[in-house]
Amino acid sequence: MPDKVKTVVDAVRGIPDGSHIALGGFAVARNVIAVAHELIRQQKKNLTLSQCVVGMDTDLLVGAGCVSRLIIGGGSLDRFGPVHCINRAREDGTVESHDYTSLSICFRYLAGALGISFIPIKSLIASEVLDRLEHGPAAADVRRMKCPFTDEDYILMKALNPDVSLVHVQVADREGNCQIEGPRWENEEQAKSARRIIVVTEELVPTEYIQRSPERTVIPAHRVEAVIHQPFGAYPTAVFGCYDFDDAHLKLYVEHVKRPDRVKQYLDTFVLGTKNHWDYLEKAGGLKRMEEIKAERVLGY
Repeated sequence: MPDKVKTVVDAVRGIPDGSHIALGGFAVARNVIAVAHELIRQQKKNLTLSQCVVGMDTDLLVGAGCVSRLIIGGGSLDRFGPVHCINRAREDGTVESHDYTSLSICFRYLAGALGISFIPIKSLIASEVLDRLEHGPAAADVRRMKCPFTDEDYILMKALNPDVSLVHVQVADREGNCQIEGPRWENEEQAKSARRIIVVTEELVPTEYIQRSPERTVIPAHRVEAVIHQPFGAYPTAVFGCYDFDDAHLKLYVEHVKRPDRVKQYLDTFVLGTKNHWDYLEKAGGLKRMEEIKAERVLGY
């Protein structure tokens, strides 16, 4: 198998404007922060982002003006509050927002991963969410039907097939075999529904290490286009078994983005004002801070 390791600059350079990008992670866990920063540095535009539970990476990209459409199932910065940039953009109409439940987004990814064009579900029946979908910009992606066998009511959800899936993992080899420790959420279905998969890994290991526990390979090499090796690549969000979230930096971020006039200040300081992710980590506290948030080896937190 070929060596698929790329720099984040080269991997992002291959993502054209207007792409539909699916993001892994969940709220303030396993966000693809390193890639989100580089998408902003390269001034990618008119992106569609899909994500079951949005977090800081999506909020950053919306705040930087990179996004024109969201396909999301809610989300927040957990205990640190709402996603201010996303909420403002939805309210003022600067992004088109397709608002699902996180479960229904997961089903759409599952349909895409299975190679089918739609999937029948029941979870949205009689909900206000369905009513808003049917009367909003996502109306073309949902249908109602009667089961031909039982006459039961079903909702048909169009499959999601993103152009690119970005997933942060704990361990990968140079060929692209990936292991995700702790909660996976819908990341496996999301990745396998995409036309291209780019993974960001905390550790780059020999294939022999992967082969010791083949059942733990969540995303196999033959589906992966590129591997970005970036320790602390999800900082300041958490990666189970590697490091906790940085509460101080997340509070700093929220203090900036809750006021629209201060979003640019954060981006200029921590994204556009840094050459790469290593430079960003230095500005955010350097090795001393990274050591302070490293996970306890036994418990993983």
